[in-house]
Amino acid sequence: MTTIAHISDLHVSRTDFDEKAFLTAVEEINALKPDMILLTGDVTDNGYYREYVRATDYLKMFNAPLFAIPGNQDSKNRGYEVFEELIGERSWRVITKDGLIVIGLDSTSPDLDSGHIGREQRIWMDHQIKKAMSDSCNFSIVALHHHVIPIPKTGRNANILIDSGDMLESVISNNINLVLTGHKHVCHVWKLENTLFVNAGTLSSCKLRGKDKNSYNTYFIDENEVKLCLNEVGGKKKVLRQFIRK
Repeated sequence: MTTIAHISDLHVSRTDFDEKAFLTAVEEINALKPDMILLTGDVTDNGYYREYVRATDYLKMFNAPLFAIPGNQDSKNRGYEVFEELIGERSWRVITKDGLIVIGLDSTSPDLDSGHIGREQRIWMDHQIKKAMSDSCNFSIVALHHHVIPIPKTGRNANILIDSGDMLESVISNNINLVLTGHKHVCHVWKLENTLFVNAGTLSSCKLRGKDKNSYNTYFIDENEVKLCLNEVGGKKKVLRQFIRK
């Protein structure tokens, strides 16, 4: 069994960060003892160096290995440089002992809200997925910040990936199992062909829509079954999807 916690959109800052929600989430996720934590961007609210310094102190509170990709807010004010200095690489590949390959993609451009993967990064992803799945891997996950498919009840879709069509083609042709995103502060699941596109809500931002709560997702993956859950911070938990692996 592989357990993954999917967090997103922390927005560490002086004004829009809910420290109480974050600390509660840390306790819950550490108690879960996940194999890894995937953070799909917007670690900071403005990409300022001081926000990154504060954010790294918060991220150290998690016990599990954490893998992050930047969000559009993180790439503002030359924050893309600071991300690499204090957080890590903006694109990466991880292969677990249980045969999962996880690809992290940087969908950001400096000081722009819209997302873009680009041809070179997409080709790199294709190569990594095909090689891993032809070797020993049996489950594939791609994580990025910007949503690939529009999310309902989130207003305008101006900030979707500008090359979402090309990204969708790569995802579907490679039979990727899960595509994990953030950005819109709303939890939602789409299924297209054999792929689930799962958007996470915001873990600790005050920028919430309607009566939504701060939340994170958890994924439980074994050789027979996959279960996706929504977890309200300090509140109820809900199974989003549960299905038998083919």
